Amino acid sequence: MKLLLFFVLLFYCLRKPIGVGATPVASVSSPVVSPVSPISTSMAAFSPGIQVGTEESHTHTHKKMLIVLVVACTTLAATILSLLCLWIYRRKFSHKSHGKSVLNSDAEKGLALAPFFTKFNSIKVVGKKGSVPMIDYKQLEKATDYFRDSNVLGEGGFGCVYKAQLDDNLNVAVKKLNCETEDGEREFENEIDLLSKTQHPNIISLLGCCIHCKTRFIVYELMQNGSLEIQLHGPSRGSALTWHRRMKIALDAARGLEYLHEHCNPSVIHRDLKSSNILLDSNFNAKLSDFGLAVTDAAQNKNNIKLSGTLGYVAPEYLLDGKLTDKSDVYAFGVVLLELLLGRRPVEKLAPAQCQSMVTWAMPQLTDRSKLPNIVDPAIKDTMDLKHLCQVAAVAVLCVQPEPSYRPLITDVLHSLIPLVPVELGGTLRVAQATPPDGSILPSSH
Repeated sequence: MKLLLFFVLLFYCLRKPIGVGATPVASVSSPVVSPVSPISTSMAAFSPGIQVGTEESHTHTHKKMLIVLVVACTTLAATILSLLCLWIYRRKFSHKSHGKSVLNSDAEKGLALAPFFTKFNSIKVVGKKGSVPMIDYKQLEKATDYFRDSNVLGEGGFGCVYKAQLDDNLNVAVKKLNCETEDGEREFENEIDLLSKTQHPNIISLLGCCIHCKTRFIVYELMQNGSLEIQLHGPSRGSALTWHRRMKIALDAARGLEYLHEHCNPSVIHRDLKSSNILLDSNFNAKLSDFGLAVTDAAQNKNNIKLSGTLGYVAPEYLLDGKLTDKSDVYAFGVVLLELLLGRRPVEKLAPAQCQSMVTWAMPQLTDRSKLPNIVDPAIKDTMDLKHLCQVAAVAVLCVQPEPSYRPLITDVLHSLIPLVPVELGGTLRVAQATPPDGSILPSSH
């Protein structure tokens, strides 16, 4: 558009000198009444002075036209050259910046995935299921010593979890699922789909999978200290779990849940949060596992979700009315928090046909400052600040409220726990060591 305007102006300038040169001719040819004789007129027509003046006028006009044309062409060439240089510069710069951003992005991905891929040195990958590596069945057989009972780490609704050792002494966990029913196949597909899209320090890492006949296998990173359930209710009866370690486990679980609820798009409801699905690594860092029953907000709104979960952890509104929200996970988290405090199972048998809910039993005592210390797990009794104990009990009480709207968001729970966990364990609590008269060392907070 600018070039078109420029040429129009140029055309106008080129026309103007011709008009100026024609002006004297028009004035001469115009009728003027004057007493001029025919002789003088004829003399004027052939006068050398008048002829020279006309030629000089035309020469001057041509010079002007030439100058204007040269200036116009020079200006146009300079403009085009400038625009061309600017275009080349901008294209080169944007290409460099784009290349740089791609390289940075690739570098970040490489750094993030480097630990992941180093685990595959001895894994024979035979294909892919989506973005998940498919591992050779014979290799899993060998790694688990043909699925020996001595390698069983735990047992779930659809099968067992085995400890496996690959060729370069890499230890992993292998979940074996018997998928003879649609439910088993659905859980397998669901877990693979969700975990392949998830990467968080407090979510179990998926390493691969395997399909063999009607059996499905999921390979995870190995968590050396097993599940929270085994640590609390197994042979050790929670002796390895100090007060601060328990608070760290609760904080890790809350961080994993917050990631699912607040940072996944669409948000994910775990739907089967319990102590057996909270796994502990060699440093007792906790990670959420078993996503077979997990659903997204979009999926659960279709109202075709089958009622599932574990007795004692299932929220009352979900159990009675089938209403499932992120507050259902918050209820289950509250039950886990009570397990950490009291060292009791969510449901305990009193008689062959009689069971007792931990929540129902503990609720009246959790809000009584004088009774609370008496129901704490004996393994940690008198090892914590009473004020901190009351704060954790108050959080647990809020989480297990029968009315979902009274329960806090998991983000609020997370922020309530952070000040109760020592700095070296990922919280903000500053802990000093105090030495009582008996010589034992107890933590005291500042």
